[in-house]
Amino acid sequence: MSQNLSTQNTIKKDSQYRLMYIILPIVFMLVAVIGLYYVKWNPYYNKAFVAASKHSIGNSIVSGNSSSAPAPSWSAAWGYAVAYFKSVWKAVVLGLLLGSLIQVALPKDWIKKIFGGKNFGSTIAAGAAALPGMMCSCCAAPVAVGLRKRSASINASMAFFLGNPTLNPATIIFMGFVLGWNFAVFRIIMGIILVFGISYFAGKFVKDEDMVQESLLSSKEEIDGDDDNLLIRWAKALWQLIMDTIPAYLIVVALLGAFRAWLFPAVDSDWANNIFAIILFSITGTLFVIPTAAEIPIVQTLMSFGLGGGPAATLLMTLPSVSLPSLMIIKRAFPKRVLVFVGVSVAIIGIVSGIIGMFVF
Repeated sequence: MSQNLSTQNTIKKDSQYRLMYIILPIVFMLVAVIGLYYVKWNPYYNKAFVAASKHSIGNSIVSGNSSSAPAPSWSAAWGYAVAYFKSVWKAVVLGLLLGSLIQVALPKDWIKKIFGGKNFGSTIAAGAAALPGMMCSCCAAPVAVGLRKRSASINASMAFFLGNPTLNPATIIFMGFVLGWNFAVFRIIMGIILVFGISYFAGKFVKDEDMVQESLLSSKEEIDGDDDNLLIRWAKALWQLIMDTIPAYLIVVALLGAFRAWLFPAVDSDWANNIFAIILFSITGTLFVIPTAAEIPIVQTLMSFGLGGGPAATLLMTLPSVSLPSLMIIKRAFPKRVLVFVGVSVAIIGIVSGIIGMFVF
């Protein structure tokens, strides 16, 4: 009797092993490929032809065709929130699905082997893995959280988080057709510095005691999930991501939309290459939230009213890379000092980019 029970347990464990190491990764890849094709790859392929023929990909989500955004009001908050979520909701859903599936479908030792190191190799691997995603920072955030919960390192998870919006191949192609290929090359060069430089040094902020605390938390979560079936574990992971993401996300997006007139003042020729404008837009771009590639029509509109190449370069680097909502989404997965370092570093790179842009564009 005892021997039969032992045999049954062995068979059960072998079955679970095959499910974890063969079937579940295939399921994850299918969801990722089908989801990205539907949400990103196919729409962006068609959008590239629009950008090439019309040298535009739409109006500025901040101000439309005007030089300034509407005055702060409930109407401004609602209008921006509706326009923003209409653009990103499919990608948000996909990001939540992938972020939760990573936690149950991909073996932890796989993630740890590829993305678990604090070396530059893991940073490069994660940054390269971000390229097909082409998500905005808020949509990439749940996936970065999922990677952290599966033992990916700080630097690798951050490279994935920053790489999605900053090195987005589709955005760079749109930028070339709309703003000029000099802006596209500039974005690639400064984007590589931003993504891999900030991510690598962010990993240096993790102290030994932080790693021990994270290890204990990870172990507790695994023990708690041992008695649950796969569907329940996935549902728990998805629900936790939703609760950590959606409530604050909705509120902060609406607030930023309400006060966007203060963050993006009306520009004229005096703003051409003003160091004050560069500093202001480095802060604005770091905090403000936009859909994928929305920085292009924003900059195109502002430049038509006199914005210079310097401030434009600042916005092109800071607007997509991070935002206040995206940093709030990943706050449970990264130490606070890492988040502060990332936000400040993006703003500084924005200022440096603006100063270089004053002489290049």
